[in-house]
Amino acid sequence: MKYCFPSKNLFFLFLLNLIPFTTSAQETGLDDRINEAFTPIANWWGALVLHDFPGTSIPTIIILLVGGALFFTVYFGFVNVRRFPTAINTVRGKYDKLDCHQSRAMDLEIKGDIKDTNLDESQQGEVSHFQALATAVSGTVGNGNIAGVALAIAVGGPGATFWMILCGLLGMSTKFVECTLGVRYRDVGEDGTVYGGPMYYLSKGLKERGFTRIGKFLGLTFALLCIGASFGGGNAAQSNQAAMQLVNSFGMTGGNARTIIGLVMMGFVGIIIIGGIKRIATVTEKIVPFMALIYILACLYIIGSNFSFVDDAFGMIFSQAFNPKAGLGGLLGVLITGFRRAAFSNEAGAGSASIAHAAVKTKYPASEGLVALLEPFIDTVVICTMTALVIIIFNGDNVVFDYGGIGGKVMIDGVAVEGAGITAAAFSEYIAFSGPFLTLAVVLFAISTMISWSYYGLQSWMFVFGKSKASDLSYKILFLIFIVIGSAGDMSAVWTFSDAMILALVFPNMIGLMILYPKVKEELTIYLSAIKGK
Repeated sequence: MKYCFPSKNLFFLFLLNLIPFTTSAQETGLDDRINEAFTPIANWWGALVLHDFPGTSIPTIIILLVGGALFFTVYFGFVNVRRFPTAINTVRGKYDKLDCHQSRAMDLEIKGDIKDTNLDESQQGEVSHFQALATAVSGTVGNGNIAGVALAIAVGGPGATFWMILCGLLGMSTKFVECTLGVRYRDVGEDGTVYGGPMYYLSKGLKERGFTRIGKFLGLTFALLCIGASFGGGNAAQSNQAAMQLVNSFGMTGGNARTIIGLVMMGFVGIIIIGGIKRIATVTEKIVPFMALIYILACLYIIGSNFSFVDDAFGMIFSQAFNPKAGLGGLLGVLITGFRRAAFSNEAGAGSASIAHAAVKTKYPASEGLVALLEPFIDTVVICTMTALVIIIFNGDNVVFDYGGIGGKVMIDGVAVEGAGITAAAFSEYIAFSGPFLTLAVVLFAISTMISWSYYGLQSWMFVFGKSKASDLSYKILFLIFIVIGSAGDMSAVWTFSDAMILALVFPNMIGLMILYPKVKEELTIYLSAIKGK
């Protein structure tokens, strides 16, 4: 009789095989070895993706992001502002009864859309509006909010915060477009499993518009890049900051400390991601609101305790956004720094969040698009701004450290500090025993982001290599290995690689959005009409 070895058993066997690997690490200084191998690759990829537009000093990717976001904001009548209340009501479940009506299905048959999109599958899906939002927010609310903001301010000064906020507000419109398309062109398997995201709306949507070959190429390109992004920004950058924070908080020494931390995180994340999207949704639904709330409350406490300095902080944010001090790269340098950090943090334009939103239970794609536009607001406009205010209040006008640190490193009390360490220093100034709290926040943010991005990467992996159990397990093992690579890697190399991986997604995704946006207009009209007629 043929014996089927369960994937969970294979995973635990994989962990057991790492024991001798860990023992060897004690003797060889594996942190440095991993970093030496990884850094050249990261720098090469970063230079390739973040190249400047000909004749300018602005990366092409930034022009695509900002130009696309501006166009969608204007074309959809400032949907990021005017439809914000509708988005709140949708995620609260006020319009859930609309999915019980039959009129939507009748209308869709007349439109004659592709058979295997959700439009003919009515309310098929796996998670609620709130669960989809929580899963997607957990993919965006991560250490970009703690370490990424600190990096932006360290490099670009307070003015970088303004450009982060602006990018977040404009990104709300882009997120609305891509997540509406994610639901419209999703696949639903025979077992009810949902497969969606840019790789599906690029291939199906462009086929519908007569661009079959281009659609297939862009869909495949996105899927391959998304796999890389799941290893980078969705994984390595997160484990890197978690490991660094744990090492600094507990005074760990030795050349293998971060590698061992990575192995522990790998085991924890591995146990969770074996369960699939339903378990991921269950975990993130509980973790994300909790961790976001405690972090926001801590920020509010610091801001409230120093309320008299808030106007000065905002004054520095606005004045230095357009007139930065010397050494910060000028206006263009500050702008690019702010946009890069915001794009990494909220992923609007990258299309990744539409993979999670595609799993929602609805037959109105625009309903989930509206829910999705809340993400950049929560992630960048609220949480990133609070982190920035805490750091600026702490440092003032170069009181503790000098803005413009090379590679994001600054000197605090004679010690080189970077990333989450800068935020930790600010917290420690105002909240006693804040070290363990911030360490917990960094670790929770990291784990929740890794969990969500493992789902994004797996969906892309299956799009390329098929939807088999072997394909599923092979991706998850590779994903888990990158947790260790990120933990051991140098922050500069890891974030260069992660930035480039996530921003590379913009190239194929934005091309598709600029072709398919009329379909989003149709979906928005249908949903708003349904709300009025309910």
